[in-house]
Parts: sequence; C-alpha cells; structure tokens
Amino acid sequence: MQNLSQDIEEYIISKLNDEPVNYVSLRRKDLAEFFGCVPSQINYVLRSRFSPEHGYIIESRRGEHGYIKIVRISCITPQERAQHTEDIIGEAISMNEAHRLLENLVNRDFISQREHLLIEIALRHSNYLWQDEPLFRRKHLIADLLKRMLKGIMLMNEEEGGK
Repeated sequence: MQNLSQDIEEYIISKLNDEPVNYVSLRRKDLAEFFGCVPSQINYVLRSRFSPEHGYIIESRRGEHGYIKIVRISCITPQERAQHTEDIIGEAISMNEAHRLLENLVNRDFISQREHLLIEIALRHSNYLWQDEPLFRRKHLIADLLKRMLKGIMLMNEEEGGK
C-alpha cells in the first residue's frame, strides 16, 4: 500500500504532466483538503520530493489567495545539465548530500548507474585520503571533485551520442 506522501507526489506529477507548460499552480489548502491531511504534510512532500535536486523549483505565495507553483526544470542539452548540477552542488557538499544527489541524477537519467557507482567509489576513496582535513575543507574538496567528474561525464556523453 502506498503512503500518503507518495500519493501526493504522484498527484502533483500527474498534474504537471497534464499541463502543456513545465509548471503547475496549486493551492496548498486545496491539496490538504483533497488528501484529508494537514498543510504541513503538503509542505513535507514539496520539500522532500520537489527540490532542485529532484528537478523542480517551488515558488510560494502565502495568504488568502496563496498558491504554490511547481516548476519542472528542463535541462535539454548536456551543458544545461552540467550547469544545473554545478548549481545544485554549490561550493561545498557533504558525502551524504553527494550520495543523494547522485541517486537523483540516476533517477533523472543525467548519469547511468555505472557512472554513479564509479563516482561513488572515487568520492569514498578521496574522502578517505582527506580524512585529516577539517570537515569544511573536505566538503569543498568533495564538491570540487564531484562537479569536475559530473561535468566531464555529461559532456562526454554528448560527444558519444549518449544521454
């Protein structure tokens, strides 16, 4: 049996798929009433399943006529994918965040499962080599290595006619 969060996610995705544009505007209150839940449950789903890492941007306006606008990020070219990925990573990233990001990139078909595994191995090995570095420094090193590897993979896939 599916849980409520998954039901809400699937409903929002179906609404997005029904639209000719890459966004949908919904009211948090209406969604909560439709699913018989509190608005904080809707907030949880938006934060956990519709983040930039998952390929979405959320715009929100609160108040009487408030709404949430869910925009699907469209990255068509490998350069756009690489730039989007670099923007998500930022200047620093933890190993746990990097792991979640890589899983999301596989789910979005930005990288293959094999590429995911190779990057994970490189990150774990590098993190071991950097274990004496302060945590903030390690996060910067992880981000730099991750950005370089992903950019190289995405641009190489373009040259090979892959993803």
